[in-house]
Amino acid sequence: WYAQRVTGMALVLLGAWFVLGLATLGGATHGNVVEWLGSPGASALAVILVLTTAYHALLGLQVVIEDYVADNGTRLAVLLVVKFALVVAAAIGVLAVLRIAFGVPA
Repeated sequence: WYAQRVTGMALVLLGAWFVLGLATLGGATHGNVVEWLGSPGASALAVILVLTTAYHALLGLQVVIEDYVADNGTRLAVLLVVKFALVVAAAIGVLAVLRIAFGVPA
């Protein structure tokens, strides 16, 4: 319960940073956005945003699954699939940010 509240507040702050950061770029080109996200501070905050989002989603989905899936075996299977999917999604997001941060070409 507490972790959901903490990650929720962190997502409000990180989401506001991300939206305001993009808004300050105005009509920037793709290169400008990549340059902004490639800076050490922005890339670190973007990684934290990706990880916090995945963890917050896991906490919320876990509560829903535990509340609404009656069969223990099915509940366990669904929880494992959701956790695996979120770990994969978070890893892809973090790797994408790190590729930008270290200037790895696409």
